[in-house]
Amino acid sequence: MQPIFITGIGTDIGKTVVAAIVTEALKAAYWKPVQAGYAEGTASEWVAERISHPHGRIWPETYKLALPASPHIAARQEGLEISLDEISRQHRDMSCKPQAPVTPLVIEGAGGLLVPLNEKEFVLDLVKKIDATVILVSRNYLGSINHSLLTAAVCQSHGLKVAGWIFNDQYLHYEAEIVHWSGIPSIASIPFYKNPDTEFIRAEGERIGASLRKSLFG
Repeated sequence: MQPIFITGIGTDIGKTVVAAIVTEALKAAYWKPVQAGYAEGTASEWVAERISHPHGRIWPETYKLALPASPHIAARQEGLEISLDEISRQHRDMSCKPQAPVTPLVIEGAGGLLVPLNEKEFVLDLVKKIDATVILVSRNYLGSINHSLLTAAVCQSHGLKVAGWIFNDQYLHYEAEIVHWSGIPSIASIPFYKNPDTEFIRAEGERIGASLRKSLFG
């Protein structure tokens, strides 16, 4: 089963909320291989506190970096270099676990597809290396059409397998235009919720579950 990679059109656009909802909907495991910045908690901790299904294993980060910055800079500050081979090795090890063949894996990326992980490789290179299916997260804000279409163009130019968009927040109704111009279908739209809790994640997972499974698995 191909892993499902959650990426977005930039930072602070709701990837972690969407990743939690997708994890809940698919009764999946969750993994964020690169965490940059954890003074206020990690994405893994946030998801673990909010998913409720019984198979919701949270896999540990391959790289957990203190500085809230681009991963290649955060790693450099700690005298490290992020290795895609090491992330891939951990992914293979996870796949060997007894529950892995029947449990989908939801992977949350860092920032967007062109966020550098080291001096020569980007998040999109990680997507390719682990042969993941991508879900794109777009948050509705002024400028998000441009950012969304640029992200779609990167996916298309690199031949990434994209299941569709999940839209987040409610600024203006850009979804139909982004779907039309990008040629990538919409999976769902998540309403704005100030403090997403376990009940919100569960309810949204149930609401989008059928559309999500159809987009991913046919």
